Amino acid sequence: MTDPASAPAPAPKARARVPKTVWDLVFTLLIPILILSPNILGSGISVADTVFGGGTAGNIRSYLLAALIPVAYVLWDLLVNRNVSPVALIGGVGAIFSGALAFWYVDGFWYAIKDSARSYLTGILFLISAATSVPLFRVFLDATSIGESPEHRAATAQAMRDPAVHKGLVLGTVVFAVFDLIGGVINSIVNYGRVVAKFGSDAFNAQVAEVNALMRAPSLALSLVGVFAAVWLVQRAVKARYGEGANLFEPAKLTQAMREKGELRA
Repeated sequence: MTDPASAPAPAPKARARVPKTVWDLVFTLLIPILILSPNILGSGISVADTVFGGGTAGNIRSYLLAALIPVAYVLWDLLVNRNVSPVALIGGVGAIFSGALAFWYVDGFWYAIKDSARSYLTGILFLISAATSVPLFRVFLDATSIGESPEHRAATAQAMRDPAVHKGLVLGTVVFAVFDLIGGVINSIVNYGRVVAKFGSDAFNAQVAEVNALMRAPSLALSLVGVFAAVWLVQRAVKARYGEGANLFEPAKLTQAMREKGELRA
């Protein structure tokens, strides 16, 4: 009979990790909203008054803090995870751009433009890239094959260089850009209609927080529609070129389809 004292101790259960999506929402939405609020959760406390002394100066400092925390979070995530993929770097550049714009003290029409400037910049860059040999949507798709075998990555890269598939990538890039620009316009319209107070006031910060909370879900939904539409266009081009069994997101199937058509280069 086994001595209970000599039996191996049960392995400790792995602690459940908080999903990254939750952290993203906390640092890019929840914390900034709380910082901007003139009455946090009905407590009568505000960061502008309690931490920064109130008044116009306090409101501006709390506005800057709320704007820069998401930037710091994105850059910290890049450094800690050492993620130097093109997608991550594009996100990092976008975060820095947004952080720099926080120091542009405007309200009314120009604030509405400023708050959507990142979407406008992204859309314009994607449209410009569509006229080059490397449409930016290809960068996003290429990142999905990073963990694949060298053979599968080579097949994916070859497929995306094919003229017929390239046309699909160009069209997908344009569609993605258009959805991003539409999202920016909608966000500007909502901001222009709701953020009407003077910059540096309690009301301005409160209205910014309100619009941030209001627009997060619709903006994300519109962006996802743009991504899915672009992916569908690229997949349609891949299947038309290599057959119904080809799938850009399943490199093994893509490789097999290309091999069967005698298209795979050594």
